Amino acid sequence: MSFGKSVLASFLGTLLAFVAAVVLFVLLMIGLVAATLGEEKSALHEMSVLRIKMNQPVLERGNEEGLNFDFNSFSKKENLYLDLLKKDLTHAMTDEHIAGVMLDMGGISGAPATLKDVRDLIQMFKLSGKWVIAYGENLTQGDYYIASAASNVYLYPTGMLEWKGINGESMFFKNLLDDLEIQAQVIRGRDNKYKSAVEPFIYNHLSEPNKEQLSLMFNQIWGEMVNNIAHSRNVSPDKINLAATELRYMNPKLAVEDHFIDGLKYYDEVVAMINEKLGKSLTDKTPFVDYEDYRNSNKEINLELENNDDYIAVVYAVGEIQQGKGSDEVIGSDRIAAALRKARLDEHAKAVVLRVNSPGGSALASDIIWRETELIKNAGKKLVVSMGDYAASGGYYISCSADRIFANPNTITGSIGVFGIVPNLQTFLDHKLGITIDRVETHPHADFFSITKPFDEMELAKMNEMVVGIYDDFLSRVSLGRGMNIDQVDSIARGRVWTGTEAKKIGLVDQLGSLQDAIDFAANEVGMAKENVVVKSLPKMEDPITELLGGVAEAKQNMLLKEVAGQHYEHVSTLRGLISRPGVYTRLPFVIEVK
Repeated sequence: MSFGKSVLASFLGTLLAFVAAVVLFVLLMIGLVAATLGEEKSALHEMSVLRIKMNQPVLERGNEEGLNFDFNSFSKKENLYLDLLKKDLTHAMTDEHIAGVMLDMGGISGAPATLKDVRDLIQMFKLSGKWVIAYGENLTQGDYYIASAASNVYLYPTGMLEWKGINGESMFFKNLLDDLEIQAQVIRGRDNKYKSAVEPFIYNHLSEPNKEQLSLMFNQIWGEMVNNIAHSRNVSPDKINLAATELRYMNPKLAVEDHFIDGLKYYDEVVAMINEKLGKSLTDKTPFVDYEDYRNSNKEINLELENNDDYIAVVYAVGEIQQGKGSDEVIGSDRIAAALRKARLDEHAKAVVLRVNSPGGSALASDIIWRETELIKNAGKKLVVSMGDYAASGGYYISCSADRIFANPNTITGSIGVFGIVPNLQTFLDHKLGITIDRVETHPHADFFSITKPFDEMELAKMNEMVVGIYDDFLSRVSLGRGMNIDQVDSIARGRVWTGTEAKKIGLVDQLGSLQDAIDFAANEVGMAKENVVVKSLPKMEDPITELLGGVAEAKQNMLLKEVAGQHYEHVSTLRGLISRPGVYTRLPFVIEVK
């Protein structure tokens, strides 16, 4: 009887879940249709101006066939994607319908390397001889960094240009954990003094080694930004730095005086100026075409390249590294290993470019992916790595075997180190919640890794032995891949992070360059003519139904966390992940955005 009830309950549960998914999908489609019908599509005229809104996050890779939907607000989401932006701007360079580009600046967000990639695309577009105008009501530092590559930069007359330098803040939880009587059991191995991911659990301030590496890194990133701006705007680096020190551009008139921007204009004045460029009267309607509409009109152009025989496989490894399937935003060892394996076994894939944008994660998952990179080389195929914002810790682990490594000058890489963390909640449960734990076990350490007891001496020694062993493996992988001896690697490892520029100097990176530079190098190595190179992106991005079903639950969790954590969401989210998955990690402790 109970068996029948169980079967019936299981069937009803499955049926209800299916009905809920169908209802949710219908609501989603209604939302998408409503959003689409509510928008007026911009037409492409003979002399159109491509208008790109720079007020959203910049992501690595876009899914042209995806839902493009925000599960938090149940509305369309708008992101910029580096791969699609490059394709579309490349097409616009030779598109006789496009006369120029207007960048509508509005608080773009991204890590320094990503912002430089976007800036480089603007400069690439200008090589066509077409103009680019950047305009904003307010300009953040990230906005201005990109806008400074434009032909002209204009600011709203009463707007503000934020120019103040780079600031980094870390949140520390030691005092909170002490109050809650929660013990963070941390193992860092030998001399991993720069491996700072565990500092929030054991300190209430930045350690001196961490301050040292962060200070050096921030100054190098800032210096790169200043030099690029100085070159584009013909302003001395000293003047740019003095302006940040004095907060000089809080008064936008001084920014015009210093040739930092070209003028203070209202939006209608900028539109009138564009009309003049197009030879139109002031009363004519400006033929703007919004970027999303332009991108949709180019889908066939973007997709037709998939059917050629021989190609360069670009495998995107984006996000934190975890075991299992992962997603488009999380590197799952199963999914990325399968993509690398597919490229290795396909005779038409003449070379592999691994695009890494990851702060690291699980040590075991990193090793699984590393093994596949080794097999590619053993098969006689060229393996080239292109580093994005981050290729640190586990992100460097999966990169180190490449025949050649490219990095952006502002890439954060290195962090060759390992740590283990297992929380002990025994005292918290007993003293704060009145919950006690008792256990029966067949062996003295059957409860190893339990989060309701502290490590004893033997367990702590075993954890340390495991962490040191993984660190030694890490050093060995890098030594083999980079042609260094172990001592050389150890001297620049110990968890220390480096910018791409510094990493090149110490041998962790071969060349500064973009993803396109890496693709061009790989093509040249296998004898492909640059103009005939076909790129195939792997792994295939998630289908809309999978994205739908997986996105709702995650969105609910993230929405609640964002409400509680506010501006510290990224920090808390990272630490939540570490606590929820106790174990051994090769991970960067922070994310950097220029705002």
